[in-house]
Amino acid sequence: MPEPAPSVSAHALFQQPWPEGDYRFFQLGFLVDDLTETAKRWVGTFGIGPFHVLPRVESPCLYRGVESKIDQQVAVAQAGPVQIELIQQFCDRPSVYRDLYGPGESGFHQICTVTPDYDARKAHLEARGYAFAGELRVGRQRIGYFDTFADFGFVTEVAEAVPGFLEQLAEIAATAARWDGTDPIRLLTRDGYRVP
Repeated sequence: MPEPAPSVSAHALFQQPWPEGDYRFFQLGFLVDDLTETAKRWVGTFGIGPFHVLPRVESPCLYRGVESKIDQQVAVAQAGPVQIELIQQFCDRPSVYRDLYGPGESGFHQICTVTPDYDARKAHLEARGYAFAGELRVGRQRIGYFDTFADFGFVTEVAEAVPGFLEQLAEIAATAARWDGTDPIRLLTRDGYRVP
């Protein structure tokens, strides 16, 4: 008799062991024009949640070789093997998001992988001919964006594995696994969260 497959709770972030490492897509990212309302539609339509809404921040970034900043806010929720990320850009500055969507427009933007060797993954994608479109810096973490749109119809995001990041992903997945439907939209605060 074949050995039973591990349960989702035993492997909370992923449903299968392959592909490993740099080739595993863990997140789908969508640019939206209203973070809270879009999160509510995801909850109501697809039943996933809760959405964790991070504080709005202006982060330093590199866009097409030019130092800049981006005013944005994100919300994330686990949907089975993948995380759903909703991104709202508040400023009018050029960005990897505005490459595909103008103000007021929404749609699928990116897939994301995590790597322990950010520089090697960046070199791999550039060697395959994909332009390095930009980089977001969140504390010590680098998040790179590569222009894979012509071949795949989306941007490829590479997140650097830094201490605490994978634990944060696991915590979000565990919250979703325990979710009983209460407080589907959670505005994160230093002391926990509040609801809109």
